[in-house]
Amino acid sequence: MNQEARKRRAQGILRGLRKLYPDAHCELGFKGPLQLLVATILSAQCTDKRVNMVAPALFKKYPTAKAFAAADLAALEGEIRSTGFFRSKAMSIREAAKTLVERFGGQVPKTMDELLELRGVARKTANVVLGTAYGIASGIVVDTHVIRLSYRIGLTDEKDPRKIEQDLIAVVPKKDWIYFGHAVIWHGRRVCSAANPDCPGCSLNKICPKRGV
Repeated sequence: MNQEARKRRAQGILRGLRKLYPDAHCELGFKGPLQLLVATILSAQCTDKRVNMVAPALFKKYPTAKAFAAADLAALEGEIRSTGFFRSKAMSIREAAKTLVERFGGQVPKTMDELLELRGVARKTANVVLGTAYGIASGIVVDTHVIRLSYRIGLTDEKDPRKIEQDLIAVVPKKDWIYFGHAVIWHGRRVCSAANPDCPGCSLNKICPKRGV
């Protein structure tokens, strides 16, 4: 499929997603960029529901980047244990917070390059923070759902998240980048699951090639 055909398919997918999920948004609970940054780090290999159970007490105890930077690592590990991979996540959160304090005045920066300087932050997390906290469309969030669905609906042949993002950026209008990421994630959670996609009940059925299903 050539680029123009993929653009037409992307437009059709977008129209369908907007009918299905007109209010698609990030389902992590947060107040402000710092909380979103931490919640997104915690969400790796973990459900948003679990993160949202852990986060309120965590944010109450550590209300600022300075507080996270000074956290006792063992205590922090215990507080986030149920989210999985708690040792690496705790280290990432504390070290990222230290960088925020030392380099950015305790504030979460608003550029991709600066966010990527933080431990535990790759493009997916940076795109979540920029798009959801700041409304800045610097790319498209590519998580496990977006990886799976982008291939199934025929918008990429790639497996690497960075290459998938570049393919999506090429066919999805920039004004839709933030929405597209949220909506595809919603569709992946609600309809197009990894093991048992509900193709008969999917309103995108007619325009989706169902690759790999």
